[in-house]
Amino acid sequence: MAEAHSAVAFSFSVTHEGVNAHFDREVLNLIWLSGVRSWRKRLNRLMNNIRCGIYPASMSSLVVSVGTLTSLYYGGYDPTLGFIPLLQSHLPSGGLGKGLSVSIAGITIWSTTIFAVRNLLKLLFAYKGWMYEERGKGRNVSLFTRLWILGVKFMSGWNKPMLYSFQGSLPSLPLPSVSDTMTRYLRSVRPLMDDENFARMENLAQEFENGIGRKLQRYLFLKSWWSTNYVSDWWEEFVYLRGRSPLMVNSNFYGLDAILRYPTKSPAARAANVTYSCLMFRRAIERQELEPIMVQGLVPLCSWQYERVFNTNRIPGEETDRIQHLGDSTHVAVYHRGKYYRVPFIYKGRTLKPSELQIQFQRILDDEGTKPDNGEEKLAALTASDRTSWSKTRLQYFSKGINRTSLDVIEKAAFVLVFDDEEYHYDADDPSKLNHFARSMLHGKGYDRWFDKSFTVVIGKNGRMGFNSEHSWFFVCFVQLLASGNDTVMSCVALEIIR
Repeated sequence: MAEAHSAVAFSFSVTHEGVNAHFDREVLNLIWLSGVRSWRKRLNRLMNNIRCGIYPASMSSLVVSVGTLTSLYYGGYDPTLGFIPLLQSHLPSGGLGKGLSVSIAGITIWSTTIFAVRNLLKLLFAYKGWMYEERGKGRNVSLFTRLWILGVKFMSGWNKPMLYSFQGSLPSLPLPSVSDTMTRYLRSVRPLMDDENFARMENLAQEFENGIGRKLQRYLFLKSWWSTNYVSDWWEEFVYLRGRSPLMVNSNFYGLDAILRYPTKSPAARAANVTYSCLMFRRAIERQELEPIMVQGLVPLCSWQYERVFNTNRIPGEETDRIQHLGDSTHVAVYHRGKYYRVPFIYKGRTLKPSELQIQFQRILDDEGTKPDNGEEKLAALTASDRTSWSKTRLQYFSKGINRTSLDVIEKAAFVLVFDDEEYHYDADDPSKLNHFARSMLHGKGYDRWFDKSFTVVIGKNGRMGFNSEHSWFFVCFVQLLASGNDTVMSCVALEIIR
């Protein structure tokens, strides 16, 4: 693989004069800054988790609660009805014990209140009647739904929510009865069958409902008590990860650029803008600066799928694959003319600017002298083969040494960026051009897309862009919501910083 340079922070040698040690202060400084950045991210993640865990309250409300209780108690009034004196009897006497007992009582009351509010929100979000009521001018909304709307707004409107603020307040996925499931199934297949086949299917459904269906329902009932969603992990494993057919075409999906306009014809500039935009979006996810998607501005959708947008790769297995998600990544893997490049985007604790990224990408595009190593050009074809073959090949040839190191650069990248050597166009009078654009984003040449990666950004020679995405870690509708609200992975118009 093509690398810019390698550096050694510390080395020593033993001679007849003694031991000579050599330090590279710049590299040691970079190591120090990398550690500081890592610990800062961990601290921020911890603080954000605490803020989400106490939503809709805030840390300031804790201070106000304890302060108010302290003022009342020292003023001669005990709103806890004897709870503070009970605590004092088990704590050291004097002012210290009194202060501790008041503080503990304040924290307990505050925590209990937050727990009650979060569970009340969960109860409110479980109501589904609002979905079936008409909206718009002249429509009447039922009194119960109006009261529900007021309750939701009051309970969740104290503070601006963070990305994962509602995760603990979302209701569990309800488990339907076997009878309801069979009724909906028969209703869905009725248009596809004639009377004879449908009658046969009705008998099979009845046998299932009165037989093995009852046993399976008991298993689902037990699982629904242990998990908030009884189907999501099984769906991911059995529908996606256990599939042995190739990901290319069969599972992965693609997206296209805005067909009417795009900001620049320079592939390096477009790649820099898209990369920077993606990194800003990744930072917004890590800091939970995004607000959760709200239906009708009231009911939040689960935000868990944001977690695996970046730093994610699907690892092949003989019987089932697994999703590998890293907490952090400081580089992107770039593919151009059969060569892979590792492009870091963090320097001295900061994210590189688009102009700095453009310089790196332009050097890759101008790299005519180096040739691909043996097997490097078509390496990604392995990710396009069936999963069992890829798993065996990976275990045999990529378990150690330079092959393992090189594979890690790709799999542990934030995402993969590909520069194609052809232009992509849209012509209203020639649909074949758009079809060619779409086919190229879907499968390329079969060896120039890393199909295991969460997403691969593809940049055409004329600056057009698209993407290819692995399907198991999220759903397409989620990506469409992302694309409509953010200039991110699927951004159609990148930041016009560079021309």
